[in-house]
Parts: sequence; C-alpha cells; structure tokens
Amino acid sequence: MTGTRPPAREGERAAAPARDRRTRPTYDPSSLVEVAARVFNERGYDATSMEDLSAAAGITKSSFYHHVRGKEALLRAALERALDGLFGILDEPAASTGSPLTRLRHIVRRQVEVLVAELPHVTLLLRLRGNTETERWALARRREFDAAIARLVRDASAAGELRDGLDPAVDARLLSGLVNSLVEWYRPGRIPADALVAEVDRMAFEGLLAPAPASRRRPF
Repeated sequence: MTGTRPPAREGERAAAPARDRRTRPTYDPSSLVEVAARVFNERGYDATSMEDLSAAAGITKSSFYHHVRGKEALLRAALERALDGLFGILDEPAASTGSPLTRLRHIVRRQVEVLVAELPHVTLLLRLRGNTETERWALARRREFDAAIARLVRDASAAGELRDGLDPAVDARLLSGLVNSLVEWYRPGRIPADALVAEVDRMAFEGLLAPAPASRRRPF
C-alpha cells in the first residue's frame, strides 16, 4: 500500500535500542574535568554553577556528583592537568643538561606543545583571579614555574649567550608573555602544532629581522 513502511525485520528492531544507547553521553571523572574546564573558560569560574556544568555535560546534577565532590574539586583537577604538564617539562633531561640557552629553548618549545595539548586547562590557569584557595595554590605554582624560566634567562645572559644590554628580568617576562598569549587566539587546526612550536622558537630566539647581507656585515 502506498505510503506504508514495510514492517522492520527482527534484526533491525533489535539494533534500534543499541543505537539509542550509543547516543547517550557517558562520562568519567577525567572527561567531566574537560567539560568543566570548557565551561569555566566560557562563563568564568565564579559565575558557573553545578547546574551549568550538568547541563553542559547532558547529565543530571546527581549524576555529576556521583563522579566528583563539587565545583572546586573540578577546578583543582583541571589546574593540575595544566601544572603537571608544565612542571613535567622541567623534569625532562633536555631541560637540565646543556647550556642555559639550549635548556631554555627546549623548555619554551615544550611549553607550546603542552599548551596545545592541554589548551582548555592552561587557559584556565592563565585566567585565574585568586579568589579561592585552589586558585591561590595554582597561582603560587605558576609563579614557581615562571621563576624557573627567569633563572634560565639570567643564566643564559651571564654565560654570554644573549645580546649585551638586555635586562634578564624583562626578557623573562616578555618570553612568558609570548607563549602565554597563544591561549587568546590559538585554536586547534588553525596551524599545525609543530609549525606553531617552530614559529614561537624563531620569534623568541631569532627575532623578526632578516640577517644583514654579507656585504653589510662588519668584519671580525
């Protein structure tokens, strides 16, 4: 009869519920941390409620609490993701062997890689205001990391690996600013991660100016 669908075969009827189950969101603590980091960045931590988080995850608030203790626990976990990635760089052999400049370049390149890999979590770290105990803890850890970078810049300057007349304290801040500013505009897919790493390295350590032609260089 025209307009009437033929009856579904038995195998088709059995498959339908399975497809429905696959469309339901399933989460574990790690994936809920990713949801929370995204929402915190969009709305701000203070302005985000557990209702907002459960709505973003597509689950009930009671289901959310089944996996996590509360909003600040999610914040702590998200910030730990960022900080573990950054401090893990300092434990790498290339960050502790070689000249100060070689170590510094390795750390900066790896910073960019961590930022790309953990973009929502690093973004959250860099936008903290220090309003809660967890935020103040994370800011103190971030200052520790920045101090390690500053020490390497001073060491590279003292070793004569940087141009004369530079202020190591200012340069350390400029270097951190260059890397940290990526969270404001970088989005996955805009530029390949390895190309971004190479571009930041060139910008930070070689600058924008083209080398002077050989005829204009001063003789030794």
